[in-house]
Amino acid sequence: MKKGYLFSLRGVYVLDKIIIEGGRRLCGEIEVHGSKNSALPILAATVLTGDKCEIHNCPALSDVDAAIQILRHLGCKVIRDGHTVEVDSSVITVSEIPDDLMREMRSSIVFLGAVLARTGKAEISSPGGCEIGLRPIDLHLSSMRKLGAEITEEHGRLYCSLGKSLHGADITLSFPSVGATENIMIAAAAADGTTVITNAAREPEISDLADFLNGCGAKISGAGDSTVVIEGTKKLHGTCHTVIPDRIEASSYLIAASATGGRICIKDVIPAHIGALIPVLSEAGCDITTSGRWICLSAPPRLKRVKMIRTMPYPGFPTDAQAIVGAMLSVADGTSVIIENIFESRFKHVTELMRLGAKISVEGRMAVIEGSKYLTGANVVAPDLRGGFALITAGLAANGKTVITGTQHLDRGYEAPEKVLKLLGADVRRINENDGTEKQETRQLAENVGKPAGESAEDCTDRHSQEADDRCNIRRGK
Repeated sequence: MKKGYLFSLRGVYVLDKIIIEGGRRLCGEIEVHGSKNSALPILAATVLTGDKCEIHNCPALSDVDAAIQILRHLGCKVIRDGHTVEVDSSVITVSEIPDDLMREMRSSIVFLGAVLARTGKAEISSPGGCEIGLRPIDLHLSSMRKLGAEITEEHGRLYCSLGKSLHGADITLSFPSVGATENIMIAAAAADGTTVITNAAREPEISDLADFLNGCGAKISGAGDSTVVIEGTKKLHGTCHTVIPDRIEASSYLIAASATGGRICIKDVIPAHIGALIPVLSEAGCDITTSGRWICLSAPPRLKRVKMIRTMPYPGFPTDAQAIVGAMLSVADGTSVIIENIFESRFKHVTELMRLGAKISVEGRMAVIEGSKYLTGANVVAPDLRGGFALITAGLAANGKTVITGTQHLDRGYEAPEKVLKLLGADVRRINENDGTEKQETRQLAENVGKPAGESAEDCTDRHSQEADDRCNIRRGK
């Protein structure tokens, strides 16, 4: 194996690194991509239809690539054109998913319900993805058993089959698991009879999946509430569907702008989906305005501490934003506390943040963050997806140069973050780790993004700030 390369199911990853020259305020206007956590279960659910489905606003991420590879392995014809994915599932040739495909992403377990409902059997292994703690699939398996599946395990593989067909059931989840709720909804949509899920996950992505399935002819009600009712339908059909905006991506850029004392506006976002983040940013001293599908933020020169943040299932504070807001609070004035209630190993990024000068102590599920006046750039490694963006946030706020490796984690959930950050005036570039060659598209973007010829970096930052103020004032009705 050549140094600097990582082999995967798609061949060879060229490992890149992101280089940030910190200390610049993020100012300007961006739009977010489609939600990864919506796109993946929706792509899996296309297997049910035996027809053509067209999915719009589908983000260009490695996790989505992995889902497409699984669909093709199953026999589906998949065409991708930009952010549109067309899936023709009229022919399914196999019911097993190899280990290498399952290991590419943790949410690959969502294919279980779809394949089982379509073919009457399924063979899978445990899913992969970020190592942020246990995500037991017991809820998935027990739920499939209640729907009529017979499941055995041999040598790390799960063998699932149906005696006759899937049938409706009353299922009470011990925890409002997003993945389990999705799996049940997908399988039950094609089952005989009615399925009722109690203590279901309430995330917006659940509602988006229900909208897609209902568009295919399913009969699902209550999605987004704690009780979901699915009336099984014998025959589903294809549909066109547009994936909702990614609330975690939107949150990530709002937090990064806050850490740099920036002013940004984000369009094509649903503010209600990030309702738990807004009071946290307000407590830190940010001025936030929402209007329709817009959200604008103006951060103070120095953030204030946030007394206590507890991650909770939606509509509580999202665990996916925990690491990133922790990086932001590393430069706040005062001591903040974060308690992680969802995953037991989601502080792996802390040791890397400490390389930049962050003062964080972790005990069990609690992190105590003593804000510093400044951080200093350093070489760090992204341990996982959200931890990687936490390091980007810290690097943007730090003095000097920060070099981040492990960018393959970021590519799972952020589409070209270096490009988005350049739009906001950040000094960031992505280069090949082996030969130091900057990505051509990133370099071209840097040359062309809203920067008139002869304009200095300082003038560019000031102009972006004024433009953001103007846009926010318009949306506030000033």
